[in-house]
Amino acid sequence: MSRIASTFSALQAQGRKALIPYVTAGFPFADITPALMHGMVEAGADVIELGVPFSDPMADGPVIQKAGEKALSLGIGMAQVFDHVREFRKRNSTTPVVLMGYANPVERYDQKHGAGAFVRDAAAAGVDGVLIVDYPPEECEAFAASLREHGMDLIFLLAPTSTDARMAQVARVASGYVYYVSLKGVTGSGALDTAAVEQMLPRIRQHVQIPVGVGFGIRDAATAQAIGKVADAVVIGSRIIQLIEDQEHAKVVPLTIDFLRGIRKALDA
Repeated sequence: MSRIASTFSALQAQGRKALIPYVTAGFPFADITPALMHGMVEAGADVIELGVPFSDPMADGPVIQKAGEKALSLGIGMAQVFDHVREFRKRNSTTPVVLMGYANPVERYDQKHGAGAFVRDAAAAGVDGVLIVDYPPEECEAFAASLREHGMDLIFLLAPTSTDARMAQVARVASGYVYYVSLKGVTGSGALDTAAVEQMLPRIRQHVQIPVGVGFGIRDAATAQAIGKVADAVVIGSRIIQLIEDQEHAKVVPLTIDFLRGIRKALDA
């Protein structure tokens, strides 16, 4: 059983929902990510999504795009992302870490370091799951199998426009959890329609047997609590990036802890 699966299993046994915060690796300072990850765990995070900076992030709105540009300008690439995870693992061997990003940096890494290098080095660093936004399930079976062999999960997005056929395709390949994008649009856009999410989740669960996390548009304790009533996990990204983007180094981790503690409390209530 993967670290993600065992985490969800333990939460389910406790009747609790997973809190999954997202941060772009190397943002807002090149050296802050491991400390920020530890702070997230201290505040009650169950899984951490770590964004791999990329110059053309098609699913991300302006907030995360800007964070990615800043991280790239600070020299953060896949090798540095692995370094962050390795550093985090020195003190935390239990909290799952999911890399979220795009095909280009993954394939570029393999071009530079040899076929299969991304999967090998991600596993060695302590990564538990990978979410590649622009990898469709029908082209991912070999990649998913390789990840599974190394104890990692391949996570997919589903959207309000996903058909039953697409959900069934994702269900065949996905493991760990699936990430339901609650809005038609990019990260950080629009207002969350909790009623629409409530209607969609039973449809998804007809096809998908693994946990369902919901993200895009969860900004505060109230929206997290509403989604937590129907989903297995809530994912929060853009709001955290906004919170820390203009802060001085010493304030980034305490502010994130304070914010996430409020979300955790709302989810547990």
